[in-house]
Amino acid sequence: MKIASFHIMLALLAFSASGARAAVVSTADRWQVGPMGVGNDPSLKAQEGSAASLRYYYPLPAINPPRVIEADVCVYGGTPGGVMAAIQAARMGKKSVLVEFGRNIGGLTSGGLSATDGGKSAGGISQEFYKVVGKAGFQPAAAEAQFRKMLTEAQVTTYLEHRLIQAQTEAGRIVEIKTENGNRFRAKIFIDATYEGDLLAVAGVSYHVGREANSVYNETHNGVCIFRKPGGNQFSKPVNPYMVPGDAKSGLLPRISQEALGSKGDGDARIQAYNFRMFFEKDGLPFPKPVGYDPGQYALLVRYMAAGGPCGIPIHPGDVNNSDGFSTDNIGANYSWPDGPGRDVTKPVPVQRHVNLDQITYLTQLYQLREKIYQDHITYQQGLCYFLANDPQVPEDVRAKMNVFGLTRKSFVETGGWSHQLYIREGRRMVADYVMTMANCEGREVAGDSIGLAEYTMDSHNARRLVVNGTVQNEGDVQKGTPRPYPVSYRAIVPKSGECTNLLVPVALSSSHIAYGSIRMEPVFMVLGQSAGTAAALAIDHNQAVQKVDYEALLARLLADHQYLDYAQLKQPVTKPPAP
Repeated sequence: MKIASFHIMLALLAFSASGARAAVVSTADRWQVGPMGVGNDPSLKAQEGSAASLRYYYPLPAINPPRVIEADVCVYGGTPGGVMAAIQAARMGKKSVLVEFGRNIGGLTSGGLSATDGGKSAGGISQEFYKVVGKAGFQPAAAEAQFRKMLTEAQVTTYLEHRLIQAQTEAGRIVEIKTENGNRFRAKIFIDATYEGDLLAVAGVSYHVGREANSVYNETHNGVCIFRKPGGNQFSKPVNPYMVPGDAKSGLLPRISQEALGSKGDGDARIQAYNFRMFFEKDGLPFPKPVGYDPGQYALLVRYMAAGGPCGIPIHPGDVNNSDGFSTDNIGANYSWPDGPGRDVTKPVPVQRHVNLDQITYLTQLYQLREKIYQDHITYQQGLCYFLANDPQVPEDVRAKMNVFGLTRKSFVETGGWSHQLYIREGRRMVADYVMTMANCEGREVAGDSIGLAEYTMDSHNARRLVVNGTVQNEGDVQKGTPRPYPVSYRAIVPKSGECTNLLVPVALSSSHIAYGSIRMEPVFMVLGQSAGTAAALAIDHNQAVQKVDYEALLARLLADHQYLDYAQLKQPVTKPPAP
């Protein structure tokens, strides 16, 4: 399909900071964009280049005429896991397409998270990527440029601004997926590489949202918990939670829940907090004052600083994340993001499986709700930065330090230096025949069908902020170490037998909440994505269900492609990765 000039311009806007414009222009047919996206929306086009143009969801008109795109492997989700899955399938001789909801490729890795954790045990194609951009400190734009370059070299056609709206299944297989603009994608194998698990949900695959009780998988760090000592992501100084200190009748300060703590280890439907990973630089762009800015939302932070607590943001150049008790995490504001409203978050949710779902209504309403949550996170976090840089309630030295820095001028140029990617730390998690748990993370159970290694601390950010014994406390943060890298099971990325035989899920994989806190690192997603791409190609070659792929054949190919599959292998001399 020939792309009109404004389509190419839209692709360039999303790619302008990468320094690789010629690659997009000369390979336009590899980068398909819908007929009318943000770049052609009059209300947003006027805001292009500023943080006010940030959107998660905006309506897209239908393509006329709609197309049917056929492929061997269709990957939905342009996360790093999705990129690697599409590249690997293409390298194994399969026609591979990558379908992405938004305008950018690379998820969090190109969305500001350049202090990469969990990558010491990552092999395969991920090393080709990190060899170019570096293991840490890279510009987000450089990361996206490299992902795009690798996709183009692998001859993967990428479809931007294509939002899943329906999955057609027959006899336990996905036949095709339809996107909001009317295009349809038919493939032999599909891969859900979204952070949220959107495709698996509408394909009728079992999943879970929230924190399991410790009793479900015999764990000790799942469910309700206040484990952290003061500091870290907890309040380091006692802070009175009431509008009038000591007077409970005066009401709580903003951003504190009235909920009771509950019992340690109880399950619920809450999820760990989201934020944006910011990228600061000296003399950067000024921190914008967001629409709906309310300095009263930071009254708790003012009281915390008065008690000797830190300012809420680690002020330094580069990747800036959440830190301490009151920071960039918008605690408790994301519970409906993965799967919509309508549940009592105080109670554990049973395993979900959608059958006979009105998919178009369900997904459209979910995307609209996510846009509201997205904007709320922008208002909160941009407001926090603006408050610290400008409000007289903030100590003068903090304001002065904040104003030394600003938002990056080298990345996110189309959104005023602010990341387009909300940090979806956790969404739906598939429930398969094998579930990764705390026992895997601690080496007490070892999967015999490894497709890669995870290694990072079991890391969950807070899920609530509430009153405990008269002071403000955050609840849900866990930082529990793992003794060594451990295998991730192939069975954890394939649905239960009988649910869907041609779907692989390398990102929203089958895992308990606390185990997912360790697995959910971007380099691990790259590894699992490549392994999913390998399994997809083998399933096609042998006309098999993904559950029936011969593990010995999969193992042989993963090793040939320099994937690390067990701890002992890491100690072997490093050999040069194969040429792409």
